[in-house]
Amino acid sequence: MSDLPRVSTPTSPTPANDALPCVQGARSPATSTPVDCGNLPFLIKRDGSWLYRGSPITRKPMVCLFSTILKRDEHGKYLLESPAERGFIEVEDVPFLAVELEWTGHGPSQSLCFRTNTDQCIIAGPDHPIRIAHDLLTCEPTPYLHIRDGQGRFPIEARINRATYYELVALAEPGILRGRKVLGVWSEGAFFSLGDLPAGCASK
Repeated sequence: MSDLPRVSTPTSPTPANDALPCVQGARSPATSTPVDCGNLPFLIKRDGSWLYRGSPITRKPMVCLFSTILKRDEHGKYLLESPAERGFIEVEDVPFLAVELEWTGHGPSQSLCFRTNTDQCIIAGPDHPIRIAHDLLTCEPTPYLHIRDGQGRFPIEARINRATYYELVALAEPGILRGRKVLGVWSEGAFFSLGDLPAGCASK
């Protein structure tokens, strides 16, 4: 993988020649907008793995580093953007997975902390909501966690993996959200629905 694009760590200055490669010799001055590279040969698969030119990126520190320059534009497209260059990449579902859950407290004082596959720790709450999407054919729920805002109305999210979702369900309690009886979880004073309460179950 010697031809992988190079990016510098966030804690050190970015050298002028340390950027995503696109047009040979094209470099954007530090005071101007990045050079547009078009489409870059990256793919983030549904299982969270990153591919470059069809080959897996096996070095986790490299994946974590690229994830720090991942953005989402106002149209919902994903891109990598360094100070010098930017280019669009393909994402099968969402870029991150939430793979582990720790919690403290109970009820409205409860705090749910998720660890992602890139070792970010995100606490669910008003700024990091949990949402549930349902398959149109099977109605199977798929939970997502807001990681950070995009440049428009489309956020950058993590899909909560199945094992972690089961932990969420174990913490769930009945409640009412927008007039509907639901089963949900509290975090940082916010209540997030995991689904409608089954018929015959009473809300506390």
